[in-house]
Order: sequence, then C-alpha cells, then structure tokens
Amino acid sequence: MAKLVTIFGGSGFVGRYIARRMAKEGWRVRVACRRPNEALFVKPYGVVGQVEPILANIRDDDSVRAALGGADAVVNCVGTFDARGKNNFHAVQTEGAARIARIAAEEGIATMVHISAIGADEDAASDYARSKAAGEAAILDAMPNAMILRPSVVFGPEDAFFNRFAAMSRLGPVLPVAGAETKFQPVYVDDIARAAVKGVMGEARGIYELGGPDVETFRELMNRMLRVIRRRRLVLNIPFFVAGIMGAVLDFMQLITGGLFHNGILTRDQVRSLRTDNVVQEGARTLSDLGIEPTAMDAVLQDYLWPYRPSGQYSEIKESARNLREG
Repeated sequence: MAKLVTIFGGSGFVGRYIARRMAKEGWRVRVACRRPNEALFVKPYGVVGQVEPILANIRDDDSVRAALGGADAVVNCVGTFDARGKNNFHAVQTEGAARIARIAAEEGIATMVHISAIGADEDAASDYARSKAAGEAAILDAMPNAMILRPSVVFGPEDAFFNRFAAMSRLGPVLPVAGAETKFQPVYVDDIARAAVKGVMGEARGIYELGGPDVETFRELMNRMLRVIRRRRLVLNIPFFVAGIMGAVLDFMQLITGGLFHNGILTRDQVRSLRTDNVVQEGARTLSDLGIEPTAMDAVLQDYLWPYRPSGQYSEIKESARNLREG
C-alpha cells in the first residue's frame, strides 16, 4: 500500500501545494484542517480516495492523534497572524507545533516537516517570531531529525501579500506601507512545496531558510507589483512611530469589540516585525542546497495579478490596439 502523509493545514496557501506534490509522488495524503467541508478542492489532486480532507484541531491531543493514525510522515503548515483569541501565536505556533511533534514521536512517525518563518528567534522583538522559534525548539526536542523550512514572504496565486496590496491600489492614488525600506526575499510557494517533499521523502533534514533570487525593499516590491497591474500610485512610507500608533489603535478596536472587528490591517506586532529585514541569513542552508533553483517573481506575478489591471483580461488587447493607432 502507498505511504501516507498527514498535512496539518494542508488546505491552506502553502499546504495545498505540498498536498498536490505528495499526491504526484504517489503518496496517500490526509489533509488535516478545521473545516474539511471547505477543503474538498484538494480531492482532485490525486486519484479517487488518494487525497482526503479530515477534521483536526491542533489544540487537542486526541484530535491530533487521530489525524496521525497510520501515517508514515507528517507536515505542519499551520500558522496564524492572530495575537489574541483561542488560536493565538502561542496556542498555534508554539503549543500546536509541539503537540504535533510530540504525538508523532509517540506514534512512531520518524519523519516531520515544519513550515516556520525567516526571523524566528527567541530574542526577537516580535511575539510572532518568538512563538515561531519556541515551536521550532519544541519540535526538535521531540523529533531531532525534523526538517524545518523558514520562508521569507511567500508569493503565488493565492497569496495574501501581492494580492492584498494590488487590491488596495484600486482605492486611490496613494499606496501606504509601513517599513518601506525593509528588505524582503519573496519565495514562490511551489518552491517551498518542492523543498517539503524532499523532507517527507527522507532526502533532507535540518533547518533551511527559503528565499527567491531577488532581494528588494517593500517599496521596490510595491513598485514591481504596480508595473505588473499597470497602475501609477505613490508608494507612501508610514514612519514606524506613526505605524505603531495605528497598530495600537486597531488592536484596541479589536479588543473592545470582542473580536467583532478583526484587525487584519496592521497590528503592533507586525510593525515590530517590519523593523527587521526578512531575508535569508548568510551561511544558512537554502533552496540551492536542496538542488532547487528558486523561481523569479517575473516568471509568476503576471499570471495571477492581471485581474487588478484597469481593464483586467482586456489590458493586453487595449494596449495592442493603442499601439496600432499610434503607429
């Protein structure tokens, strides 16, 4: 019988790409998520019955144990940007990750791949980064041979980075960002999946920092995105002092409304994170150490950002017609 991998968060942005690639490798794939009825889109990744979404809650031992039953390997893709609530940084990225690793070890599962993030550091100013570091430490304590992948900002068709700011660019002539000079090294989502597959297959272990071939500031990334979507906007830097106040106000609004208002705009912790460059550290093992050539943004962005152009799918036709008239 084909081997089985359980992917926690397998219906999420990164997880779905790992699920698809593991199915192509001939593995049975168990997609463990909170809302399996909303993850049915993963089933066609393989033949009938090969990829199955199941209900799992990483805050509960019994639920995690059931999801891991009979598995040969486990991948954890679960992360959060919520600092409060039941599924906060500590509950998900520290305790949840630790729980998965501990129970996997108890069940005799020898292989684990964990998706963390560049910047994970127990001494970081950001709660998010500290929770990621604590999760990594707990995983390595339970499963010393685990593979940990630390990507920079991730791009791809379903991303919440370029898509978010492209949508914002429709609202007016100014595109405000905090930390405009902070550097990032965007990595293509499927390159992360290719790396994860090597971990599941037992071809690699240890910590890898994943970045693409381009290192650019936040401002440069926004200007790149604007060129792709054919819009002229002023990328306005919000000073960290002002951004911190904005984050505090928005966090407070979420607190006093009991979560009815969800601060998905800018949090104080995100402002703290933006003070530090999000790039691969010198000396870190990278995609190249896995034999993977990182995908450039130019090769992908136009394939999924075109809906944000003023004329959408007709932009190329209109530009061609304009050139004919001018000729």
